[in-house]
Amino acid sequence: MYHYDPSLALEELNDEAVLPNPVNMRDMLLRAHLHADRSLQLNRSFLEYQRHFAEAQKLARNILQNLARDSA
Repeated sequence: MYHYDPSLALEELNDEAVLPNPVNMRDMLLRAHLHADRSLQLNRSFLEYQRHFAEAQKLARNILQNLARDSA
């Protein structure tokens, strides 16, 4: 646990994000054997998740890099 240390938080972000990886989410969707309408609905939600996941990682990485640089 990083306990408010930006450098360690950045390392954790690079190693493992808290949210499930989109690849794993896609696998979960594929293994669920859903009806076509439900599959389409969840796939649309998944695409939003994938977009927001990438954006959140970029934002977090930028914030942590700045904090790590400023605290060094």
